Amino acid sequence: MAQRDGTSADIPSQAGRVALVTGASSGIGYETALALAGAGARVVLAVRDPAKGMRAAEAIARIHAQADLVVRELETARLASVRALAETLRADGTIIDLLILNAGIAAVPRREDSEDGFERQLATNHLGHFALTGLLLSLLRLSPDTRIVAVASLAHRSGRIRFDDPHWREGYGPQKAYRQTKLALLMFALELERRLRRAGRPERALAAHPGLALTDVFRRGDRAGPVQRAVGRALFSLVGQSAARGALPILFAATAPEARGGGYYGPDGLWEARGAPKPARIFPHALDEADAARLWTMSEAMTGIRFTL
Repeated sequence: MAQRDGTSADIPSQAGRVALVTGASSGIGYETALALAGAGARVVLAVRDPAKGMRAAEAIARIHAQADLVVRELETARLASVRALAETLRADGTIIDLLILNAGIAAVPRREDSEDGFERQLATNHLGHFALTGLLLSLLRLSPDTRIVAVASLAHRSGRIRFDDPHWREGYGPQKAYRQTKLALLMFALELERRLRRAGRPERALAAHPGLALTDVFRRGDRAGPVQRAVGRALFSLVGQSAARGALPILFAATAPEARGGGYYGPDGLWEARGAPKPARIFPHALDEADAARLWTMSEAMTGIRFTL
């Protein structure tokens, strides 16, 4: 993907296409929405805070005066919110070409339950996106150009799915719980691609990661103190990259003609921490198809969502 200025990307025209980006009010989600709107897509900004989403839409419109933007409320940690968004989009007759599963929080210091009784990071990062994808499957355009892109992380490398206690009711660790969610989201994308192929459907499922990008997700869901935030920003300023550059692999997965279903994309620099998009390394445990099927069954049971493929 050609870069104009080191932070933005030349992507194919997205005119006539509809993109839904979760967590689009800041960070990588905002930068992804900004680039897709600039390429001509109608962009649905699915955000937890509609007021913040409107401010993001206004900022995008100041840059791209002709941007076609819609703000919709979505809190992925709440299944009721996920269902409400799906019902709204169905009522609107929305047909989706790009579904970008980006919303997330990281390393919540103390274990918290969502209103559905799930560990909050698992609910926000994985289960909400699993449910949303299943509910929107009938709204996806039946085309090989339709893509579902899960935003994973380098953290998947040391993640493990804790099948006996996925909600970390015992031995909770902020980073361990976060790594599980990003591994789960990557495994979901790979398993979804396998199931799409077996069903003979044309849509493609892919994943991407932003490297080490400084985004609001590292505010730990607004639960970290100022010292923690300052330390995090200092670390990422040394080895990481901006949210705009972090969005490049996501945009590549979503729009590049050469991006393939089941592919995983990230930065091309040292340790995949920063740089231009390229195929990224998937650690072996993320490719375990038996574990992926088990995770899928577990996610269906927790969310009550069954995919009709």
